[in-house]
Amino acid sequence: MGLPFVALSMVSVLMFSDLGISNARIAFWTSLIMLPWTLKPLWSPFLEMFKTKKHFVVITQLVTGISFALVALSLPLPDFFTYSIAFMGIIAFSGATHDIAGDGVYLTELSSSEQAKYIGWQGAFYNLAKILTNGALVYLAGELKNSIGVVEAWMSIMGICSLIMVCIGLYHIRILPSGGAAADNVRTTKDALHMLGEVICTFFRKKHIIWYICFIILYRFAEGYAMKIVPLFLKAPVTDGGLGLEVQEIGLIYGTFGAGAFIAGSILGGYYISHFGLKKVLFSLCCAFNIPFVVYFLLAMYQPTELSLIGAAIVLEYFGYGFGFVGLMLFMMQQVAPGKHSMAHYAFATGIMNLGVMIPGMMSGYLSDWLGYHNFFIWVLIATIPSFLVTYFVPFTYPDAKNKQ
Repeated sequence: MGLPFVALSMVSVLMFSDLGISNARIAFWTSLIMLPWTLKPLWSPFLEMFKTKKHFVVITQLVTGISFALVALSLPLPDFFTYSIAFMGIIAFSGATHDIAGDGVYLTELSSSEQAKYIGWQGAFYNLAKILTNGALVYLAGELKNSIGVVEAWMSIMGICSLIMVCIGLYHIRILPSGGAAADNVRTTKDALHMLGEVICTFFRKKHIIWYICFIILYRFAEGYAMKIVPLFLKAPVTDGGLGLEVQEIGLIYGTFGAGAFIAGSILGGYYISHFGLKKVLFSLCCAFNIPFVVYFLLAMYQPTELSLIGAAIVLEYFGYGFGFVGLMLFMMQQVAPGKHSMAHYAFATGIMNLGVMIPGMMSGYLSDWLGYHNFFIWVLIATIPSFLVTYFVPFTYPDAKNKQ
């Protein structure tokens, strides 16, 4: 689940920057291609018509692997940006479909208490992709471009992503649980459209749903602005307000140590919720998620040259990111998803979440060019305020797993 999302949303930013694309175009297009993760609820009912959830997990992993190979082959072409964005759009559609089926396996194979127990581990494994893709592979790209050239280096990285996805797909043919058979009540397209209408209607009839939509969109609102710009800020020359890091250094501290801190935060956040209950700790999780964005404002203000100091700041931000992120994921599982169409409603919730990240991400490149990095990160801090407000007031429909025990 993690590798396609990280490769498209984060690694592609550095790749296109190395290949000479402007910040504004990078931020806009690498945000727009994430649209399938927002729209995925619209085709989730159709997945109920055929086979098992495992079937879709395996097929989409293989399709994603082939599409990464096509991205690699497009990079030497004159219009590489157009072709690579198109193939990444296919990866996004396949990856979003994979997420629906993968989440369906998680929801159907585990009980509510087990979901709370393992939510941190799920997030941790999801974000191992950050260590592999945004860490090791970005580091490798930085090394390779000095020896074989920029284009060939990134072709190699996309080829490795392709190989990984194909191998995972073949592995899951044998090892993955089925996640349930095809639904008996969805046999035709008409049935699927009827179910889609029912899913949409029942979703918007849920108690407190307007609150929940606002909460899901605004919880990660500031992150949406920061996500695309942080790696560009780290890579930009000091004279342009950046930190002037090499791609290898970004892969090491941002993609490896930062992602490792995210995983540690995710695991601890899961146990923190399991011990105290989500309702008691949700606001503290929001604080852990949003307050650490201040480190980028400080880095932009002082532009330190010590790699250890920059790394420590990023590790702190990523630990808080991981610790707070599990609160949003579990809230969607236990407050938004429950009901007859839990798989589809969870897909709706995650789609809305990605919309809340995608829209500010599309604007972030233009804003950072206009404001400069220092003022841009002031704006990111201002953008955290709605998250604090909506988290403080959001109501709970169901008792969390802690209160059920």
